[in-house]
Amino acid sequence: MRKIVIAAAAAATCLACNIAHAAPPLPEASAHQAGFSDQGLARLDDFFAREIAAKRVPGAVVAIARDGKLVHYKAYGQLDPVKGTAMPIDAVFALASMTKPMAAVAGLTLMEQGRLPLQAKVAEYYPAFADMKVGAQQADGSLTMEPQARPIFIHDLYRHTSGLMYGGRPDSASALARLYPDGTAPAVEGDTAAFIDRISKLPLVHQPGTEFEYGFSIDVLGAVVEKVSGQRLGDYLAANVWKPLGMKEATFHPSDAQRARLARPFPNDPLTGKPQAIKLLDTPTRFDCGGACSFATVGDYVRFGQMLLNGGELDGKRILSPQTVHHMTSNHLGTEIKNNVAAVEPHRAGFGFGLAVAVRTSEGLSSVPGNPGEFTWNGAYGTQFFCDPKERLVVVVGTAAPGELRKYYRENVQDIVYGAMVK
Repeated sequence: MRKIVIAAAAAATCLACNIAHAAPPLPEASAHQAGFSDQGLARLDDFFAREIAAKRVPGAVVAIARDGKLVHYKAYGQLDPVKGTAMPIDAVFALASMTKPMAAVAGLTLMEQGRLPLQAKVAEYYPAFADMKVGAQQADGSLTMEPQARPIFIHDLYRHTSGLMYGGRPDSASALARLYPDGTAPAVEGDTAAFIDRISKLPLVHQPGTEFEYGFSIDVLGAVVEKVSGQRLGDYLAANVWKPLGMKEATFHPSDAQRARLARPFPNDPLTGKPQAIKLLDTPTRFDCGGACSFATVGDYVRFGQMLLNGGELDGKRILSPQTVHHMTSNHLGTEIKNNVAAVEPHRAGFGFGLAVAVRTSEGLSSVPGNPGEFTWNGAYGTQFFCDPKERLVVVVGTAAPGELRKYYRENVQDIVYGAMVK
């Protein structure tokens, strides 16, 4: 076993050398210059070597930046475990819910233009939302329908307090959950209009503004962005976020060249042995769903994270004002709102939720190190990003691991990164 691990680590190191000539997404700095231990960061190499040798994850790309400088930027393992393709540094990952912060930034640029205030009613853009009822499950399993106590606001979409949810989640066994589709099904099956028509006919699972409930809220926000801007969400993001930031690979619709670099999971979940897949790798979407449907490289996303950490600007290109970014990355779940953030992700005890990002609100409680003010979110297919303003830190991880193991990698990577800091 030791020989396999050493061989895998050597392969990862050689691959890192092979891609070192590629232009990095940010300026580079040595571990020592950035306050990291070389030995500490080498634990990432050891960790992924062990996991890849044990066939628990096909591969990964990891980017760590501090003070705007790349400290660690490496590819590990395989892009496609069936074909045996090596993982390139410019692998393209299905981002799943890491699409949400980008869609939120699109909405916030419109807010800054005076075109999309947080207290606008969603029904002003899509009137069917005014008629949605709130479902209440009775003891006998039946549902009764109640009127909305107050309208759904745009603010509710950003912070997941709209009353919309996802179906098909392990924690969604209620009669209401069974009425909802899974996260990407509407985008595969129909266009934006069909999605709005379908979702607005379902019962809300909570009264608007009362409870954090993870679901289709940001997909609806993306549809609102389309209505206000008059553009497809991907076109608006390309013009106002992706191209200004130099996020060259970010897209909702990968080209043929990009498809050759899509990171793919094992055919079977390493934990359960059951078949698994990332449907969007081979099934095109019919609308640009803001909640789950984009693709990008780790290099792209570290530039997005650095822009947010910088207060809305990168390399002279301003996307948002510092005040807007501060508002985005502050906790928006007041004491009157039930906070279920930790029920979505087991590392989120001690977190609230801002505008499409989880926000650490207290010391301790979480299972991973960090500081109050950290903002973060993950993707169900195995991607992760977090920004720690106090430590001036951005970390982005790409894996194709759609099973429960993805949460294991999120926890361990964050532990290793903070464990490698020496100042």
